[in-house]
Amino acid sequence: MNDRFLRALRRQPVDCTPVWIMRQAGRYLPEYRKVRAQAGDFLALCQSPELACEVTLQPLRRFDVDAAILFSDILTVPDAMGLGLSVQEGIGPRFESPLRSRKDIENLPAVNIEDELGYVMEAVRLIRAELDGKVPLIGFSGSPWTLATYMVEGGGSKEFSRVKGLMHDRPGLMHELLDKVCHAVIDYLSAQVNAGAQALMVFDTWGGVLTTPDYLQFSLRYLHRIVSALKATADGQHVPVILFTKGGGNWLEPIAETGCDAIGLDWTISLSAARKRVGHKVALQGNMDPTVLYASSGKVAREVERILDDFGQADGHVFNLGHGIHPGIEPDRVKTLVDTVHRASKRT
Repeated sequence: MNDRFLRALRRQPVDCTPVWIMRQAGRYLPEYRKVRAQAGDFLALCQSPELACEVTLQPLRRFDVDAAILFSDILTVPDAMGLGLSVQEGIGPRFESPLRSRKDIENLPAVNIEDELGYVMEAVRLIRAELDGKVPLIGFSGSPWTLATYMVEGGGSKEFSRVKGLMHDRPGLMHELLDKVCHAVIDYLSAQVNAGAQALMVFDTWGGVLTTPDYLQFSLRYLHRIVSALKATADGQHVPVILFTKGGGNWLEPIAETGCDAIGLDWTISLSAARKRVGHKVALQGNMDPTVLYASSGKVAREVERILDDFGQADGHVFNLGHGIHPGIEPDRVKTLVDTVHRASKRT
């Protein structure tokens, strides 16, 4: 098996820097758009293990990436809690029954993972079988804070007025919600490991909208619980965990203290600066600005080389974008990125 990705997460020597792309299975690929049209809509695609397996594998047929990531969505967990998820083209995710009262939060059901989210585990099993050891498979979840923002706001938000209002006015109730979501996330990620996921990533997409005190209390506290619980429940096998807080460059040191194996970085902090702050405690993943992929192939290659130089020759780097790839990107730019990472980082 190509284990560069797993070795880099353990900060072990590799023959070249491993690379994968957030949202590498997605709308920028014409073959993905064809399968999505076949499924009928985004949620139907997520809920079909066979189609989710197919789109997970599509990027590996085009690009020499060093890991596959499960095709799913972070909002599967709140959907399983009965909030009524829908995803509308051009609008994004919406919940039919957002959390608007103490009673709504208190009545949130515990999630039976195999009953409510068994289609995800079946997709993981199918993907592992189809990969046949070619590259590792990454499972994932949204962070408790990020999931809670959608559950309280009812969808995406720019101001986060409802969830921040709840956090400031009723912090105890906010923690009650986060505790319930955290339990579900731990169970969900543990089930993915049992089904065959070989690494895990937690997307804290909206952690960066918080102040430092609020981030530590309402987001990082639960990320720490997730990492600790996964280490305790992995049946003796070490399944590496990557924590990614978009806009989280201010908090690298406390993130590293959670016991995670790697920190995902966006493009607002350099790899060299991050390395100076966390040393060899964790691996680093990132951090190319996705918009560079709109530029020429020559510019893409030069930016890849600059980022590799910025990290330096140490072990423990997984090349990635600083966030998900944009839908309008040309696939050939991704090929340039992947091939340049391997060529320019080749170890002798």
